[in-house]
Amino acid sequence: MTDQPLWAPTPERAAATRMASFIDFVNERHGTAIAGYDSLHRFSVERLEDFWGAVWDFCGVVAQARGTTVVADREKMPGARFFPEARLNFAENLLRHAQGPGDAIIFRGEDKVRSRLTQDELREAVSRLQQALAAAGVRPGDRIAAFMPNMPEAVIAMLAAASLGATFTSCSPDFGVQGVVDRFGQVEPKVLFCCDGYFYNGKTIETLPRIAEIVALLPTVERVVVVPYAAQAPDVAAVPRALRLADFVAPFAPGALRFESLPFNHPLYILYSSGTTGVPKCIVHGAGGVLLMHLKEHVLHGDVRPGDRLFYFTTCGWMMWNWLVSGLAPGATLLLYDGSPFLDGGRVLFDYADEEGMTHFGTSAKFIDALAKAGLEPMKTHRLERLRTMFSTGSPLAPEGFDYVYGKVKKDLCLSSISGGTDLVACFAGGAPILPVWRGELQCRMLGMKVEVWSDEGRPLEGAKGELVCTAPFPTMPLGFWNDPDGGKYRAAYFEKYPNVWRHGDWSEITPHGGMVIYGRSDAVLNPGGVRIGTAEIYRQVERLDEVVESIVIGQDWQGDVRVVLFVKLREGLALDEALVKRIKDTIRNNTTPRHVPAVVAQVTDIPRTKSNKIVELAVRAAIHGQPVRNVEALANPEALEQYRNRPELAG
Repeated sequence: MTDQPLWAPTPERAAATRMASFIDFVNERHGTAIAGYDSLHRFSVERLEDFWGAVWDFCGVVAQARGTTVVADREKMPGARFFPEARLNFAENLLRHAQGPGDAIIFRGEDKVRSRLTQDELREAVSRLQQALAAAGVRPGDRIAAFMPNMPEAVIAMLAAASLGATFTSCSPDFGVQGVVDRFGQVEPKVLFCCDGYFYNGKTIETLPRIAEIVALLPTVERVVVVPYAAQAPDVAAVPRALRLADFVAPFAPGALRFESLPFNHPLYILYSSGTTGVPKCIVHGAGGVLLMHLKEHVLHGDVRPGDRLFYFTTCGWMMWNWLVSGLAPGATLLLYDGSPFLDGGRVLFDYADEEGMTHFGTSAKFIDALAKAGLEPMKTHRLERLRTMFSTGSPLAPEGFDYVYGKVKKDLCLSSISGGTDLVACFAGGAPILPVWRGELQCRMLGMKVEVWSDEGRPLEGAKGELVCTAPFPTMPLGFWNDPDGGKYRAAYFEKYPNVWRHGDWSEITPHGGMVIYGRSDAVLNPGGVRIGTAEIYRQVERLDEVVESIVIGQDWQGDVRVVLFVKLREGLALDEALVKRIKDTIRNNTTPRHVPAVVAQVTDIPRTKSNKIVELAVRAAIHGQPVRNVEALANPEALEQYRNRPELAG
């Protein structure tokens, strides 16, 4: 821990943020004397109704009715209801800036496709698709699914669906047939949007044969809408009930949009758990909660303003896509990218940032680590003049990742490491533009989120590791899980360990600066000799070594205890020998404790991960114990698991 922050906003920069304006707004409205982030956070969790009412008004939520109640049954988790009398439409709020010739969405499909939509063109496209969906019989509550790349038509489909009150759900086109059916089959969509193919790492991957198989297994789908992407005029004859997008909307001219007036908790999205331990859970999120939470995160925490250029590297199968598209609400231009982020030697996203004036760059900790390993120095090769915020999520960003960003990317930058999840389609901890950035720390607990770290016995901890919990309700608590009529699965997922308290499943610590450190998933925490160790503590040390590209660590049941087993992926051409094993163990021992040192270090050529690029420790643990890995369709590279089975060095 250093005694100086890596970055801090100048007083002038902090005073010019939307968060600073919000503090003034709250002080004037409520007669408070909030003077900084700590006191603002206290206000936000102690005066929940006043805080969320202020967010609604400051961010300018468009609604047909608001009502007087901000939180009903606030003592219940689950069960609390935000703005129970309100009526609004999510799409109307996202399209309120969609007027005029300014850019709404800019898109790049690797180096193959470039396009842009003006605000007027976005509104017109949503209007035509809205009319086509209504003519196809889509009504409030129907499900609309998208098996799509991260491209403008996916955003347009979501907006058209939401404008009618339909519930939108999506996954990325790299899923196999069973992975798609495991998700969409549960929620029974009426309309399916898809593409004829996509590009990845310079290759064209066709999807129509898979789509034909998928549609045959989804009997509720009445219409398949194919968006041309890999080809200009794909032949859709082999796909049942399919039309090209142009033909689907051809009968309709752009006109005035209509927006269904819906309850605050009307189902907007269905998102999916990773599905690596069974069939994915279908998590239902409400329109008002997503809108309010994302406005808070974009406007206050991200300092996103009209005209900003907001980018996040994501697919339609990760919650960061849902988070990204909400950037339309505060008036940002969305910068979409589909394909490999390592095209052109890892320069492609930084080229995009320069050419389009990117203000907010969102990526994963793994991408930052890969750039560092590759020796890229964007500070020397790119201007990044307008870039003022960088987001990182997906896994904990190691302290060395912070060093890399400030040493090799840009010095004057708010680096916001953020952490939340699909479960809340938002963040529990993240960034704040008025706070300094400390090495290895998430800057703060998010406003309105009463986040604490608890011991197993339910005792709050500071300066010690424990379970991340939230002890007060928040707007994006799921409405529930699909096909869980009594809510039993939902309660078991979050509220079983600590009644009436949300247990998120992250092993965490609150720092002396008021920030947070996430050490990994608590269900993957190692427990040698009864001492709990977060996996990120080991990754941080191992991946400092130049020879190691990536690693995965698990606990193996061994002689009545647990021993730590580390698998390493090395740079091409290197082999694990006794000298490197010793260096790895010494590095871990010298920088942590002897308990962290793995009993076994073994080499692999690939590390299994989900479609959203998260490594799957529990799947590897199951594999080495000879247990079945359920739902391998959730993995991007399921074949990698074979390297972990029946290894002689792990035999008893």
